[in-house]
Amino acid sequence: MVPTTEVPPLVTLHVWRVPRRALGGALLRMARDRRRLRALPGVRFGKLLGTGTGTGFGPGDADLTRYAAVVAWDDPAGGELGRVGAAWDALALGSARVELTPLTSRGSWSGQTPFGAPSGGRTDAPVLALTRARLRPARALTFWRAVPPVARELAAAPGLLARFGVGEAPVGWQGTVTVWRRETDLTTFAYRQPEHRAVVARTPAARWYAEELFARFAVRGISGDKAVLGWRDLAWREGER
Repeated sequence: MVPTTEVPPLVTLHVWRVPRRALGGALLRMARDRRRLRALPGVRFGKLLGTGTGTGFGPGDADLTRYAAVVAWDDPAGGELGRVGAAWDALALGSARVELTPLTSRGSWSGQTPFGAPSGGRTDAPVLALTRARLRPARALTFWRAVPPVARELAAAPGLLARFGVGEAPVGWQGTVTVWRRETDLTTFAYRQPEHRAVVARTPAARWYAEELFARFAVRGISGDKAVLGWRDLAWREGER
């Protein structure tokens, strides 16, 4: 697919928590539903993802009881996963859906620019940051060694509401989802936190990534069980900022 600068009017993040007894069914759904998700009416881009705790990367961080989908839509009234969503809901103990508007996006994902080229507008709403990278196999070990200090600082970052890892596979395809109370909380961590800045500064020379994407979104709404997202402040409600 040719990269596009067109910004999708709606992006959704869907997250499901499944019981351990349903792991076989969840893994079967992961195999079957990747193409079905992309074939849904109105879907411009869709990825089914495994998740991790967000405390590190690699197989040891995998959370086999939580799965996610990131979907970019052609229609602002879209967002319904149809039979794919119904199958996951039937497996799940709980689920959450986050509606998003792209603010910035750079890089590519599987050779595509799924969130276009947003103008970089600001928002008073909470923000969600999505990172995704495909690691160079020969450099994965040095990347994993560099991550723990950043993960520890992220856990204590002011304004962080939720965090977890995402990826198409347990090894080599790495990503993070973080939700922040304010845009300034995200930018403070990204550009002023020493451990994070050090890793960013090392990235060009270390050549960890064969492909990378960073995107930032305004959170338009959250429905379902925020605990599935790993929400840190369950008393928080939209509008309390």
